[in-house]
Amino acid sequence: MLHKYGTPAYRLETHLMELADAIELRSSFIISPTSMTFVLWTEGHEDEYTHAARVTPGDLDMGSLSRTDEVVSDVISNVLTIDEALDRLDEIENMPSRYGRFSTGVSYILAGGAFAMLMRSSLNDVLWASLLGLVVYIFVLWGQRSKGVTNMLEPLVAMVSAFCACGIAVYFDASISIRLVILSSIIVFIPGLALVIGLAELSARHLVSGTVKIMDAFMMLFKLYFGAFLGMEVGFAVFGHSEYIGLPPLPQWTVWLAVATLSISLMIAFRTRRKHMFWSMLIAFIAYATSSLGSTYFDYGLGAFVGAFVVGVYGNLFTRFAKAPAAIVTMQGLIVLVPGSKTFISLNTYIAGEGFAYAEHAGQQAVVIFMSIMAGLIFANSALPPKKSL
Repeated sequence: MLHKYGTPAYRLETHLMELADAIELRSSFIISPTSMTFVLWTEGHEDEYTHAARVTPGDLDMGSLSRTDEVVSDVISNVLTIDEALDRLDEIENMPSRYGRFSTGVSYILAGGAFAMLMRSSLNDVLWASLLGLVVYIFVLWGQRSKGVTNMLEPLVAMVSAFCACGIAVYFDASISIRLVILSSIIVFIPGLALVIGLAELSARHLVSGTVKIMDAFMMLFKLYFGAFLGMEVGFAVFGHSEYIGLPPLPQWTVWLAVATLSISLMIAFRTRRKHMFWSMLIAFIAYATSSLGSTYFDYGLGAFVGAFVVGVYGNLFTRFAKAPAAIVTMQGLIVLVPGSKTFISLNTYIAGEGFAYAEHAGQQAVVIFMSIMAGLIFANSALPPKKSL
């Protein structure tokens, strides 16, 4: 269940070994995104119990992750027996989300508009990106009912979003930046966070898991790019081209509104528990403020390093005081830092030979920022070691 709810492999292996030691079992674990191997034995006995399981990557669910971690803590402290813990895990797995379809749909709308706002776009871009975010969510709901749609969901939503954006530019609003609106509407699918987790696992010498996650993230980017490229080509063929009429960007202070809006949408998407909401929103502001301040006095890469260092220290402090996994807050902070969008932008730049919202060096920036984020997290764990393995 910890694997299902988004725990990185290197943290999960350590956590499982701590639990096995607490119930007086010797153990060895091999965790990857698609398989898990357990080896258990008792001290002084040579017989081993080995179990291998095929698993599928799950979705980030901070609420269920927190509750599952509480079960582990209760077992280690002898508050729950193993049988009681198993019953509790069944309850958690079958527990309905406190965020229904309406709330989740709102999170897609907010995420699209917030990202366009973070990119200092115009108000028109923000509004249209929000509307297309709703269109994307309709296809997500369709995918829950159709396996065929699920298998092609990422390129399909990118294609539909691009097609609609071209029609909007021709018939409704020639002032929208088509590419930026497309990117903002599908931002929830951009795997920037997955790339960071994969790099973190590689830095922890979990080579198989890290490589698999990085390749999976790149495949996601390729599918999104192909869908957007195809949708734009079809859209231009059907609707024709419109003459772009630029509008002034939103004022600087709106980026803070965008951070708050994006944070709210992420809390809904991650199903964050009510008692952790304040800390999750706070880290988003801290991450953006520290990275922006660092970029002001240093290079943009060092700004990301400073932001990641602060996020890492904040997460480790959170585990000490809240007795909950650091991932609950660090995931929120990292998404503000992760340049997943810049990776997507650079893909457009290099393949189509066309700038995507003034990002001439986006590819170089993405690599440098990813490395800076990784270094910041490593330094944070050295400066303030975590008390929990999660």
